[in-house]
Amino acid sequence: MSVAAHELSPAAINAKLIALISSAAIVVGVLLSGFVIEEPAPYEIYMAGLIAVWAVFGLRISRAIMPLLTLLVLFNIGGMIAMTQMSNLMDTPLYLAVSLFLALTAVFFAAVTEARPDLYRLIFNAWVCSAVVTSTLGIIGYFGLLPGAEMFTKFDRAAGAFEDPNVFGPYLALPGIYLLYRLLTGSPAKMLLYAVPLLIVVAGIFFSFSRGAWGLFGAAAVLLLIALFLQSESGRFRLRIVVMTIAAVSLLLVALLVMLQIPGVADMLTARAQLVQDYDGARLGRFARYVIGFQLAMEHPLGIGPLVFGQLYGEDTHNIWLKALMDYGWLGFAAWAIMIFWTIAAGFRLLLRNRPWQPFVLCAYVVFVGHVALGTVIDTDHWRHFYLLLGLVWGGIALEYRYQRGLLQTTAVT
Repeated sequence: MSVAAHELSPAAINAKLIALISSAAIVVGVLLSGFVIEEPAPYEIYMAGLIAVWAVFGLRISRAIMPLLTLLVLFNIGGMIAMTQMSNLMDTPLYLAVSLFLALTAVFFAAVTEARPDLYRLIFNAWVCSAVVTSTLGIIGYFGLLPGAEMFTKFDRAAGAFEDPNVFGPYLALPGIYLLYRLLTGSPAKMLLYAVPLLIVVAGIFFSFSRGAWGLFGAAAVLLLIALFLQSESGRFRLRIVVMTIAAVSLLLVALLVMLQIPGVADMLTARAQLVQDYDGARLGRFARYVIGFQLAMEHPLGIGPLVFGQLYGEDTHNIWLKALMDYGWLGFAAWAIMIFWTIAAGFRLLLRNRPWQPFVLCAYVVFVGHVALGTVIDTDHWRHFYLLLGLVWGGIALEYRYQRGLLQTTAVT
């Protein structure tokens, strides 16, 4: 044992041990977020226990995070009020319990990253590891490389360890953007270290054949490049961004041409690349249900109750704003809208500020904004990783609040 170790007091050793255990516990939770083949998933069970234990041993909700907690609670209260409008409760109590649990995970991740900014790096690295594994499973399943691998596909699309390729694809966006950030800003000697997992993750997004995931990753990548370009005052770095962007786009185009030679890929890509699918423009398709839903919202300010819309019209709303109105009433809709726009506005102020946690908040923010846009064509209120993103952005908001008031020194953060 080193001399420095001998000089540590028992209290300091205990503090380091607790920090190590708590860090490992967070990492395990994030790793589990990439494996949701059946519900309840291991993530729910594990995170419920972790939040409970953390709450007992001093989880602190700061003033800066309180608005997030308040708005998410109001959102769920709206759902409980909407439930009173139902003649048959079905599985609604369980559905709302999951909604509340996911809300608490967002608050939890905001609180722990505010308390320990060093957790950002661990969380992102764990998410990357989870994404690489689940992407690999999806690719193996899509190409049938192993017996029984078809369990990692749905509707002839890669789904990894997820129930739905339309959730699998967006889950990979944050790891992909983070790896892209590291590739653009890191040492040239480490490019291969980031390029290989990035290719695996991007392949997972591609083979999910999720139009939402394609658009999400593309939009987030563009936002990231714009932010990096504006943030730097170095002409050399800006030139590097431009050159590497051109190289990356060229590489992706070559990879796309190669993949189009694979039997079945071209047909699936052609089918999925259509902007409007049959189920979008049909008489009671997605777009028609939007109109019907907003008309119902005018007649039912308390909502019609969770899961009811799908029973009435055969499919769910596929629009988070409409879902908020239908399932959580006007109260829930107002709370959700305020929370989303508050997050966007407060997070935007952090993008160009030089803080140790800024790279992580930047990546989380651009992917979060992409998810908000994606929410106009799909329900995101029960996506586990959406609430993880929300918590990561609010952790940065809370850290900036503390820093501006002299309660935190960035030099003390690693």
